[in-house]
Amino acid sequence: MVLNRSVAASGAVVVSALLVVGLSACTSDSRVAEGTSVTVALDAPFTSYNPNTGHGSANGSNASVVAATNSAFASWDAAGRLIFDESFGTVERVADDPLEVRYTIADGVEWSDGAEVDAADLLLSWAANSRALNDDDLDPDKYVDPETGLFTEDFPDDAVYFDGFTANGLHLATRLPEVGDDDRSITLRFDEPVADWAAIFTVGLPAHVVGRLALDLDDEASDEDAKAAVVDAIATRDSAALAALSRAWNSGFAVEAGDVDPALLVGTGPYMITALAAEVLTLTANPRYRGEHRPRFETIQVRHISDPLEALSAFEAGEVDVLSPQVSADVMAALDDLEVEPKVTRAGVWDVLQLRFDDSANAAIENSEVRRALLASVPRDELIEAAGATGADAAARDSFTMMPGAHGYDDSVEASEGERIEENARSAKRALASAIADGDVKADATVCVLFDPANPRRVAQFSEIRDAAASVGITVTDCSSPDWRNLLGTPGAWDAALYGLRDRTLSTQSATAMFGSDSPLNHGRFASDEVDELLTDLEREDDEDARAALRAALDAVLWQEGWGLPIAQLPVVTVVAHEVAGVSPSPYAPTVLHDAWRWRPADDAAQG
Repeated sequence: MVLNRSVAASGAVVVSALLVVGLSACTSDSRVAEGTSVTVALDAPFTSYNPNTGHGSANGSNASVVAATNSAFASWDAAGRLIFDESFGTVERVADDPLEVRYTIADGVEWSDGAEVDAADLLLSWAANSRALNDDDLDPDKYVDPETGLFTEDFPDDAVYFDGFTANGLHLATRLPEVGDDDRSITLRFDEPVADWAAIFTVGLPAHVVGRLALDLDDEASDEDAKAAVVDAIATRDSAALAALSRAWNSGFAVEAGDVDPALLVGTGPYMITALAAEVLTLTANPRYRGEHRPRFETIQVRHISDPLEALSAFEAGEVDVLSPQVSADVMAALDDLEVEPKVTRAGVWDVLQLRFDDSANAAIENSEVRRALLASVPRDELIEAAGATGADAAARDSFTMMPGAHGYDDSVEASEGERIEENARSAKRALASAIADGDVKADATVCVLFDPANPRRVAQFSEIRDAAASVGITVTDCSSPDWRNLLGTPGAWDAALYGLRDRTLSTQSATAMFGSDSPLNHGRFASDEVDELLTDLEREDDEDARAALRAALDAVLWQEGWGLPIAQLPVVTVVAHEVAGVSPSPYAPTVLHDAWRWRPADDAAQG
């Protein structure tokens, strides 16, 4: 492996050299080893610098890149512990009833373009991700492009709609936050208790950039002018300005290789984006970063290689240094031929068959009896066997909310035994006959399954589902797509989706994101008042045993409603070149780039 190689990319968008002036090795504030580079392969392309929208969240590579280029008040490490970064800022609980939390940016923190990070950025993040200012009467799904997952040009210009991530308790902070006298902090007041208050909020997109993108500002307007315009729009609830801001926040940071304004791609973290091409993204050590997460490698080349065997071939050829391929029998066999021991994290991705409750491709799946019939037809053991054929110790998973071995998992599995839908052809036929007899479904019930056609495991699992469903009278069709991630959130794109899901964190966020009625990550459009109440209780509860009991109750309802089918738990396999040290694979999103600042040349003894 050659660590100082460069990747040439024709048609690359290159960030202005003015942004990287001053970058040099071993200054008093730097640990960067001059000329060093490491290449990481991701299985999905970088498509958005805003991973909190419905479009941006569908692709895990977006969150990975943003994690490498931005700081946060707190993040989850590879062991599932919440780690605070006080060099970026602090989180302080200042009142209990009602809950009030102050988020403060540390002195001297700057965006990579030199603008200060301050309360304007925090205020914009609150407005976007709490959705507190959104128009209540807008149905955003009507304006989603089924091909891209982005909003269409028909989206109303005067609508205020931030497509932010609320599924973590932030939606309970409905009041306008109090801005601190120092303009570096805001205090959120929550309408109800939130157990994960320390982990649910951080800076998102830069207010000065969003302001310039959205608002009619003079060319001579300063960064402070742009920030002030954003703050004023939020504080006064200026509908016209908020509509423009929400449009820019939702769609202005979607990335098409070779067609993006580099001025948008500014961050607060150890690395910054300096070049973007079709298959390669270049991250360079941020010379303005002054936090504790100072990087060692000067550049990180992020390559998109969707085929795991192709990625391993690139690794063997010395073109890739770090990758986390999706496991398969072929991948594990190829790993045996490499002179490197892969790192294996025993928690991670789990295979799931998710069903659509609304806006489906074929309406049949929206009938509860059809859902029950399909699930009862699925040969789950064969699907687990297909996962286990990877040679990577796949384990059956019988919970929607907990991974095997987690606290409370065994109790939940035992408690939900009577609710689980097991393979039973006779039961499946009865359920389908009931739906047809009621006149709700035609005799030729059709279910279209979305999956990744390039994944051999998915192809094998789809074939098992299709053949078993046919035996009970359900026609399963193929709506696979290489762009399956973006199609997960697209109305009318599928009836059932077969994919691997990675839990976001150990907090309540993962459960609320998947099952909350209003969550943008609830791709199946599942809605249940009972589940929402349980999720609310889970967000408030900080006792571990009580949380486990609430998760078990969630499992029972999800089985009853026919949400889908958990299949198998798979490990995360990470392959690292001998010349690279410090890589600690995480079972949680945002995966391998979650602490890229720790990566270093294996022989690096330089202290700067």
